[in-house]
Amino acid sequence: MTQKQEESAKNTSSTQTNKGHLTTADIEHFRQILLRKRQEIVGNVSEIEEETLKKTDGDLSNMPIHLADMGTDSYEQEFALGLMDSERKLLREIDDALYRIEQKTYGTCEATGVPIAKARLEAKPWAKYCVEYARKLEQGLVTKQEQDEEEDSF
Repeated sequence: MTQKQEESAKNTSSTQTNKGHLTTADIEHFRQILLRKRQEIVGNVSEIEEETLKKTDGDLSNMPIHLADMGTDSYEQEFALGLMDSERKLLREIDDALYRIEQKTYGTCEATGVPIAKARLEAKPWAKYCVEYARKLEQGLVTKQEQDEEEDSF
């Protein structure tokens, strides 16, 4: 290796983390994306909760008189609760990703230990599996028990 190649390798290794595929700048970029998305979700959940509570605050003047109105209100409330549940699950995934950044394991597939492609992280910064493993999960080629056993082996 020439002296120029050695210097280049030394400079690269000082800015790369996480088994060499993500730089410190990349990690910070994804951390900022995750923090912004987290803030957005917290705001969304708060708005949904406020709207739902406004409709069910006990004020009888807002009570629907017609049975169809009651059904619509019930549907809207169930829909809002479903949205909040989905948002909370995503919030947990984001918090997990931020924890992986702290632990310096961000960007590594939790099941296989291989680096997760930057393109996947750009599309889904909270991803914990590489594309190949996520595809296996979606197709049912990996069971939950196998998944847990693989995660325990790392």
